[in-house]
Amino acid sequence: MKLLDKKTAGDTTRLVVFMVVTALATGLLVVVIGNFTFGSKTTYKAIFSDSTGLVKGDDVRIAGVRVGKVKGIEVHDRNQSEVTFDVLKTSTVTRSSEAVIKYRNLVGQRYISLSEGVGDTGRQPTDQTIPMSRTKPALDLTVLFNGFKPLFAALTPADINKLSYEVIQVFQGEGDTVSQLLASTASVTQTLASRDKVIGELITNLNDVLTTVANRDGELTSLILRLKEFIGGLKDDRQAILGSLDGISSLAVQTSDLVTDVRPGLVQDIKQLRRVTGNINAQGASVDKQLQILPIKLRKIGRTAIYGSFFNFYLCQLSGSVKLVDGLPDLKIPFPGGGQRCNASVLTGGNAERTAN
Repeated sequence: MKLLDKKTAGDTTRLVVFMVVTALATGLLVVVIGNFTFGSKTTYKAIFSDSTGLVKGDDVRIAGVRVGKVKGIEVHDRNQSEVTFDVLKTSTVTRSSEAVIKYRNLVGQRYISLSEGVGDTGRQPTDQTIPMSRTKPALDLTVLFNGFKPLFAALTPADINKLSYEVIQVFQGEGDTVSQLLASTASVTQTLASRDKVIGELITNLNDVLTTVANRDGELTSLILRLKEFIGGLKDDRQAILGSLDGISSLAVQTSDLVTDVRPGLVQDIKQLRRVTGNINAQGASVDKQLQILPIKLRKIGRTAIYGSFFNFYLCQLSGSVKLVDGLPDLKIPFPGGGQRCNASVLTGGNAERTAN
């Protein structure tokens, strides 16, 4: 039992130590991530012409070191901003100190930078507000970058980010030198210069297109007017068009029903037509010969029916016999036909043809 108690006591001790260490590590992590500052603080107020982007909780820094944070922002005198912030008492804010709102990063976060000014070095009274003459608002990146739009159009996103960051740093006085900005600008201008021919051809082609459009201004205007009239006509006739579509739909249904009724017979006819074409193909030589002599036969038939809606035939030869009685010869009956017409050639339409017997 004592061994069990000692083991339990040991486990409990280790658990307590683990919980304490974990709590301390968690607290330290919260302090580091939250960037908390400890110690007594002094509250000040400053007037800015514009505090856009500055929010409660943003940093207050001196020489880049966080010494406080923004506690509140209110409207002052209708078109100004009053910012309340606190600073550690160990940090000195003098009567000549200047407060500037700067960009913390390209995302848009801002902070207040306090710097030592020229003049009175006495401590700033807490009941006095830093006037607007000693404050500066943040750089308006919208206006700045709008001026760089033509330049940014020729850059990659990585180059834009690099150039933007350097522009902000230089304008805020935190850049090492202006040479980095100039180097980036020179790289951009060199890239544009290397594409001068392409840009020139683009402008020339665009000029030709615009010239052609300008020369055909009348036709273009007429086309637009006619298109407008056409659209207006469609709008006025929309009821008739919709009605006709209904009629077309009904006709399609009825046609479908009709085709459904005749489909079996039509399928059978197509099958038989295939058999007919097969037979004709098998007798191809004979059919071709008959088609060749068909005009001659039609010409002869037409000649026999030339005197009306009947056929004329000339009997050239006829013979017959009558059987009288078995044992006696048959009685021959002669026909006195024939003559010169049966042997002569008849000239018709410039062609000599012999009348068939």
